[in-house]
Amino acid sequence: MDPLQLLLVMMTMMKTSGSSRVTETITERGTRDRRYVINPLGHKWTHHNITYRITKFPNTLNVEDTKKAISIAFTKWSDVSPLTFTEVTDGNSSVDISIGFYTFNHTDCWSSPLHPCFDGLNGELAHAFLPPRGEIHFDNHEFWILGKSRFSWKQGVWLNDLVQVAAHEIGHALGLWHSRDPQALMHPNATYTGQRNVAQDDVWGIQRLYGCLDKKRVCDPWARLGFCDRRKTFMKKNCPQRCDLCFEPLEAVTTPTLPPPNVKIKMVPRGKVVGFRCGTKNPRSPPKVSWYKDGEQILTSIPGYIVMKGRDLRIVANEFNEGVYTCRIHRRGDIVSANSWSIRVKPEQPSNS
Repeated sequence: MDPLQLLLVMMTMMKTSGSSRVTETITERGTRDRRYVINPLGHKWTHHNITYRITKFPNTLNVEDTKKAISIAFTKWSDVSPLTFTEVTDGNSSVDISIGFYTFNHTDCWSSPLHPCFDGLNGELAHAFLPPRGEIHFDNHEFWILGKSRFSWKQGVWLNDLVQVAAHEIGHALGLWHSRDPQALMHPNATYTGQRNVAQDDVWGIQRLYGCLDKKRVCDPWARLGFCDRRKTFMKKNCPQRCDLCFEPLEAVTTPTLPPPNVKIKMVPRGKVVGFRCGTKNPRSPPKVSWYKDGEQILTSIPGYIVMKGRDLRIVANEFNEGVYTCRIHRRGDIVSANSWSIRVKPEQPSNS
């Protein structure tokens, strides 16, 4: 199997405890920082008419309500992007995204180290694969409902909102990683905060991948009347493409930090695992380490491609993982050192046969 097909987003919806405080960062210009993250491997669908099929249904929710919940979740993304989503029920037809509810060992997870198994009741709720694999798996040990998540004192379990969790996982299946915006649907704590709808940061992320769509047929006449300047809010909602209002303002885009000049270049055979270590081990005062690929921070591991643990990082050398990897050591909020490695895949030697 092509290793690309084993690319799994380790983006899971988890039940958490404790409290969260919703905050928003304001830059010096008074604009809001974008916090969405597009997967640094650049995976996205190359067409806009996405098809899906539910291959295995949950035990706690009937077929009709399951289909309704999944449809609502897809609609949250089609409403803010040019994408359309169509359910295909014919089992002999191919689809872009397959959806299923599974228990511990599902679709080869015990035999493949790149594919984690589920953990039973509570804990991990679901996970998704990046394009072009297009799979979303839900833990069938969970109690899924059509409605807002809540704790059932009668049953002693969490009742999980399938719309919300599915919408979050669909974002991953379209190419988005976790957002750093606490109000975003793509924030890792969205299950706990109860965020059910896409927020502005989610819109910016999906439109950065796929562009935007004018929803009114009269956009051209409105634009000629000067509405792009006089009624900018109205036109941004209805005619963003016509008025060039699709993406967030340029001043709100965070410019990636450039890697330090002392880049070490490594030519690596395709498929080899490459390891990096950031800084020296100091058990008394372990430093805070952050990792970047081509200036974009790596927030989580991708099993089979990128494994990040403390000051260690491992990658599998291939065309998708080529680039500049940078580690930065922070102490008391300051960057005290940084190192970078440029990874390139060695050209394969032509065979003599």
